[in-house]
Amino acid sequence: MTTSRLLRVAVPNKGGLAQATAEILREAEYRQRQDAKELTLTDTENGVEFFYLRPRDIAVYVGEGTLDVGITGRDLLLDSGAKAEEVLSLGFGRSRFRFAGPEGAFTDVAQLDGRRIATSYPGIVRAYLEERAVEATVTRLDGAVESSVQLGVADVVADVVETGSTLRRAGLETFGEVVLESEAVLISRAGSGLPDGFEVFRRRVESVLVARSYVMMDYDITSENVAAAVALTPGIESPTVSPLHRQGWVAVRAMVPRAGAQRLMDELFQLGARGILLTEIHACRL
Repeated sequence: MTTSRLLRVAVPNKGGLAQATAEILREAEYRQRQDAKELTLTDTENGVEFFYLRPRDIAVYVGEGTLDVGITGRDLLLDSGAKAEEVLSLGFGRSRFRFAGPEGAFTDVAQLDGRRIATSYPGIVRAYLEERAVEATVTRLDGAVESSVQLGVADVVADVVETGSTLRRAGLETFGEVVLESEAVLISRAGSGLPDGFEVFRRRVESVLVARSYVMMDYDITSENVAAAVALTPGIESPTVSPLHRQGWVAVRAMVPRAGAQRLMDELFQLGARGILLTEIHACRL
């Protein structure tokens, strides 16, 4: 790989987001650190230098142009107000951002007018309220915000919600619509051209995401049923259909979504397909 300089990539340094990011980058055959105390790692062979940062700081470094691209959460990107933009959703680290208050006390966001809201994401909350002309006092708290209502600091909290069990233990329940659907995203500086080496990096990451989402399906079927079978397995562009030595039979190969693959095998078997195989895809360029 030849570039004018190394692509500078910011990645999370700890937590579940960091672990998931490292797994994808390893599958894309980028070197990753062996010691969590390392703050940088240079992968000269692949033209990339990784910087391990707090997920909340990544958008700031990328937005200022200090680093070229980064991987962080969509919620952290939007909350930062940095001059960075999302260029690729990565499909992991999904979460929902919602309001929560004492059980039975709130049913609609309009009721937040004049209230006190505690959150770790004031940028997201203020922007959401401004769009709906709701005036409320937003207080930033780091760490667990669900205790703020009980302690009298806030009337409502706004936070990332997974199962909601933590909120229920604090006597809170969610209300209103989902404020934000978040996930891990690849970001770059807004309004600037993409740096050298970026397209190769993005294609590698995308290839891993596709490989995780699809499997390769092979099966044999009679020629008279191939049209119906291909309708079930159209592949990405078109399946490969090859004649078999056995008269009147063909072999079909197609990429199919991993989700629902077992059901698809059942349907093909009912059509008369035999020798149905599923195999993993480790990488893919589309």
